[in-house]
Amino acid sequence: MKNLKKTLSIAAIALFAACGSGQQAENSQGSGATAADENDGWVSLFDGQTTNGWHTYLRDTVSAAWTAQDGELRFNPDVARDQRGDIVTDGEYENFELELEWKISPGGNSGIIFGVHEDPKFNATYQTGIEMQILDNIDAADNKIENHLAGSLYDMIGSKEVSQPKPVGEWNLAKIRKKDGQITLWLNDVQTADVTIGTAEWEQVLNASKFTDWEGFAKYPKGRIALQDHGDVVAFRNIRIKEL
Repeated sequence: MKNLKKTLSIAAIALFAACGSGQQAENSQGSGATAADENDGWVSLFDGQTTNGWHTYLRDTVSAAWTAQDGELRFNPDVARDQRGDIVTDGEYENFELELEWKISPGGNSGIIFGVHEDPKFNATYQTGIEMQILDNIDAADNKIENHLAGSLYDMIGSKEVSQPKPVGEWNLAKIRKKDGQITLWLNDVQTADVTIGTAEWEQVLNASKFTDWEGFAKYPKGRIALQDHGDVVAFRNIRIKEL
């Protein structure tokens, strides 16, 4: 099984490389935000060439599983466990708009987690942060629950009708807007969630989720943004943020 898993990981990485090389023209802006972006308040969180501005959760640097190449920030699970882990932004954000593109491997699972409070008493980003799910809706093991599908506010809000990811190997556009506790998510320009922390609706979906009695979950208005190591090959590009 170990050799099979390694073979599948290598195949997934090869598929990513093939897809990426065929889309270089499309990715002409993959090296980061343009001057016009920055003048409009947008700031690049990924320069397309390095992992500057990121570090592995509870560490000082980015672990070896994450690499920058061809304008993409890629995660490869086929490394030693101690060289893996979620990566988080060096900066913290409270009110913002975040945009990025993601591409998942066959059967893959990952996530964009925000509001992450980095503290040794929490050993994972998802203990405090709120997640927008990344998933291969067709073949991933976690595709049986509607609010676990791609684009969902993980384990809280989501449905088959609004979860419309592109086929495996293609890029998906994710948008997250958080303003004064209101969280709105879009996947490929389709709104997938809209809820405000502290409202009756929030309490209802929180109490129905696995997070209902978690000590730190969604308790920190300001926090880091994380890209998740869920054990599957995943890539990100064109990551930018605008503070509101």
